[in-house]
Amino acid sequence: MTLGLFDLAFVGSLAVAAPSGYDTDAQAYITAVEAADGQALETGVRDAINAFVVGCKADGIWAAIKASCILSGAHTLSGALVPLAGAAPTNLNFVSGDYDRKTGLVGNGTNKSLDSNRACSSDSQDNAHAAVYASSRDTGAGRYIGGVQAGNSLSIIGNTTGFRARVQSSTITTHGTNTSSAVLIGVSRSNSSTYSWIDGAQSGSASITSAGISTGNYFVFAANVPNSWTPARLAFYSIGESLDLALLDARVTTLINAFAAAIP
Repeated sequence: MTLGLFDLAFVGSLAVAAPSGYDTDAQAYITAVEAADGQALETGVRDAINAFVVGCKADGIWAAIKASCILSGAHTLSGALVPLAGAAPTNLNFVSGDYDRKTGLVGNGTNKSLDSNRACSSDSQDNAHAAVYASSRDTGAGRYIGGVQAGNSLSIIGNTTGFRARVQSSTITTHGTNTSSAVLIGVSRSNSSTYSWIDGAQSGSASITSAGISTGNYFVFAANVPNSWTPARLAFYSIGESLDLALLDARVTTLINAFAAAIP
């Protein structure tokens, strides 16, 4: 049967018209989010998700995203915790009131975090990245994303300006002087001697030798265990293999801005 310009995606007992021609990975994610929400996403939100996935594939960074959630866009917290890539995170103490469709999920700095269910050892010592889109920053020392609190690990850590990081080593380094929110903060290592970093419009590289990989899973909003919780608000996170942070920044920023325009 021909449906013209539209296919039908079913969310529970609800049939929802979805534009044909969406990328298959984008459509699978949209369908799963709508099932978790129990209602359809706005066309503009769907379009933004599809454009993000298609754009990441065109940029050559999609395959490097191994564990990710778009912590915004969905109608509900359950929908926001549907994984864009990898395993679904384990929710530790977040409730629906912590979630905003436009700005994401807010931590409390004391006991709220997500276990990404991605092992730190899943990515090699010299091929790894982690990034978050911070709608509001951590100006203390909480972990946006964290392996073990000490030792050789990959962690993105709050700071009074910019952020601090350790990237497959025990050395913690401060990067940037940015105080702006609504920015992508991330690190990526593709060799043993240096790694790259980004904090919104600021970016650079650090000459720090890799020294190993920590055990356990990566946590979001905390270090693993968990501890070192952050009160930041995050609208996206990604963990995986090394990638071009500037390209990821452009795609994620466009996605979050499109959500803001499409969501009433």
